[in-house]
Amino acid sequence: MTEIDKTALRAKYRRERDKRLRPDGNDQYLPLTGSLLDDPHTPLTPREPVTDHVTVAFIGGGFAGLVTGARLKEAGVDDVRIVEKGGDFGGTWYWNRYPGAQCDTASFVYMPLLEETGHMPSEKYAHGPEILDHCRRIGKQYDLYANALLHTEVEDLTWDEAGSRWVVRTNRGDRFTARFVAMGTGPLHVPKLPGIPGLESYGGHSFHTSRWDYAYTGAALEHLADKRVAIIGTGATAVQCVPHLARACRELYVFQRTPSSVDVRDNRPTDPDWFATIATPGWQQRWLENFTANQAGGSADDDLVMDGWTDISRRVRARIESLPADRRDAESMLAAYEDSDFEKMEEIRARVDALVEDPVTAANLKAWYRQLCKRPCFHDEYLQAFNEPGAHLVDTDGKGVERITEKAVVAGGTAYEVDCVIFASGFEVGTSYRRRSGYDLTGRDGVRLSDYWADGMRTLHGIHVHGFPNAFIVQPTQGANLISNIPHNLTEAGRTIAMTVKHAVEGGYTEIEVTKEAEDAWLALLGQGGGSLIGSPDCTPGYYNNEGRDPGPHGWLNVGYPLGASAYFTYIDGWRNSGDFEGLEFRRGSGTRTP
Repeated sequence: MTEIDKTALRAKYRRERDKRLRPDGNDQYLPLTGSLLDDPHTPLTPREPVTDHVTVAFIGGGFAGLVTGARLKEAGVDDVRIVEKGGDFGGTWYWNRYPGAQCDTASFVYMPLLEETGHMPSEKYAHGPEILDHCRRIGKQYDLYANALLHTEVEDLTWDEAGSRWVVRTNRGDRFTARFVAMGTGPLHVPKLPGIPGLESYGGHSFHTSRWDYAYTGAALEHLADKRVAIIGTGATAVQCVPHLARACRELYVFQRTPSSVDVRDNRPTDPDWFATIATPGWQQRWLENFTANQAGGSADDDLVMDGWTDISRRVRARIESLPADRRDAESMLAAYEDSDFEKMEEIRARVDALVEDPVTAANLKAWYRQLCKRPCFHDEYLQAFNEPGAHLVDTDGKGVERITEKAVVAGGTAYEVDCVIFASGFEVGTSYRRRSGYDLTGRDGVRLSDYWADGMRTLHGIHVHGFPNAFIVQPTQGANLISNIPHNLTEAGRTIAMTVKHAVEGGYTEIEVTKEAEDAWLALLGQGGGSLIGSPDCTPGYYNNEGRDPGPHGWLNVGYPLGASAYFTYIDGWRNSGDFEGLEFRRGSGTRTP
């Protein structure tokens, strides 16, 4: 490989970043409203408002709700209700049914409860329909449908001090109570639109990828054969659906602001004979731990998954291990990381040249930033899609689309007349928890969660919040913060919640709450970490780094366990299995007792 001019490369990265910097950050996006938010998959079924009581109400019917519900059932807590805004379980996999949708972390570690359900993923990277079916499989096996409220959105959660319970109100007129509430609304369910001038004036057909309109495109995209289609966005969603559109459309215009880095996926069917050799008792937990150990600070002698994510880590680890013992200081290790990243990104850019026939298109598809500045993508057909005669990359040199008219999308001073505009513009990530969830929590003494978190998120383990008893959150931040495989975070949180609730129910405790001292101590511990290599401020703007804007003094709170994800999972397993539940108070009536 040609020697890399690091000084020139850093300067190139800075120039590309600066093209995208803009003062409005997340405010550049608009929420979907009106009919654009309609559910295209399941008709709304009228029902009477619900006014009963349940032991546990879980908000969100994606992986978080399903794994927590399953673990609660296994723990003997049967009275579980999932409240889900979609017409079925699945979360992001319910909404995102665009052509080509599939997981980009290996199925064997991405799809939860495989061993419990006995399911063998059909591919290394399963497609959306299989993942959605697996969500339904979990729901049926653990009898989570019976008490669920689908097509229902929570609008308010209020703590009833006298009754030691939560009052839940929804957009369907429901007002029921729950002894415990848990929330797993996830980061990928509030779709956003780019704030392009004239967007509302477009007279053709349009939709967001999370509300794919198969009535317009046809089930196999056959209705697009005579259509000129624009897709705005080139992130992970576009990488998956562009190859299908490029083959189907008369003309496809892909409007790009910043290219994704697209490495090899190397997807393949699962060999049943091979799977039988690995699917021995405890196999998925072993695979999860192995993947995390390879990814995030653990020790692993082998790599069971062997994918792009573990390749990144293997390269970095090899560079660091090659350093002499007396040079393994922080500065030298960061330099080794940078060298490894430069080398990998040069390979990814060289892959573009090898696969894309037009040299101008190839040049515009090259990503000039560190691999973890934006969500790394892996695909075997995306780059080649631009060799299709009707596929056109419209690179906007970081500026984005200028405006939309009644008939056209305008970029670089050129108007591209199209019959349909597809928005692959992603989901809200950096906005407030209240905005993304659609509700606020009113806890003890009338304190709202939005106010308590005004200066940043405050939790113990990313799960418990002081002043909000009997409430739990399922998400990665302030826990393992393992971004490469979110479901591992969710399954561990679900297990922790189930064991905590079981302890309270069996012990006759009416309330569980983290102490202020334990919450403060956890935040102090998190503050000892060195920050994240993902989405640093000098990266190209995106949701990994708050669109390039300074997140303010609370930005440091969006971190994980300072010793890494593997260490966190080991720690939390010991914490919950000890039976002490250190940092939590368990109360009976007005009395307080810690276990």
